[in-house]
Amino acid sequence: MSISVQNSSIKVSNLTLEECKNKVKKISIIGGSGSGKSTLSDILSKELDIPAIHLDAINYKPNWVQIDKDERDEKILEKANDEKWIIDGNYNKTLQDRLEKADLIIWLDYSTFAQLKGITKRIFKNFNKDKPDIPGCKERLDFTFVKYVWSYNKKKRPKVLEMIKRIPSNKVLIFRKQNDLNKWLKDFTHNDKILDSIK
Repeated sequence: MSISVQNSSIKVSNLTLEECKNKVKKISIIGGSGSGKSTLSDILSKELDIPAIHLDAINYKPNWVQIDKDERDEKILEKANDEKWIIDGNYNKTLQDRLEKADLIIWLDYSTFAQLKGITKRIFKNFNKDKPDIPGCKERLDFTFVKYVWSYNKKKRPKVLEMIKRIPSNKVLIFRKQNDLNKWLKDFTHNDKILDSIK
């Protein structure tokens, strides 16, 4: 089964849109690059009227200039103290704090092939266009980044898994295939055309 949810007090596997509006104020979306975290964040932000926070937008200044890591982590922790948020991104140093504060965690736990497919599709579709989730940065082909994606499941995923294990299972929703996420989104929003605008 590609959707993994344990027994839940809020039954996240069957959580309706209205229940989510009433009970869920903080959502953490994590997963490898190319898995569609930012897209999912924007969709849920619109549906739930909760602000979306893209961590890459905190990490990067225009033209892909990275800010100081300590400054970045301080800003992320500050955002995580807000009353309502949908935060997408990993940044493992601050991840445990966000996972503990989140009412719902959505982990896009995709295969390496799926992640590489995702970034390839994104690059071909948007190359040299401004990234809406990272103001001032254009979509680019970066072989260092491709190498990072290639090794993510081997090097980074085990650390994420260890953090997830410390979190009550009733807060965690895991998707391992894009098709399962798409089906859940359509069922959750009762909108079969929810994904039409991003194809």
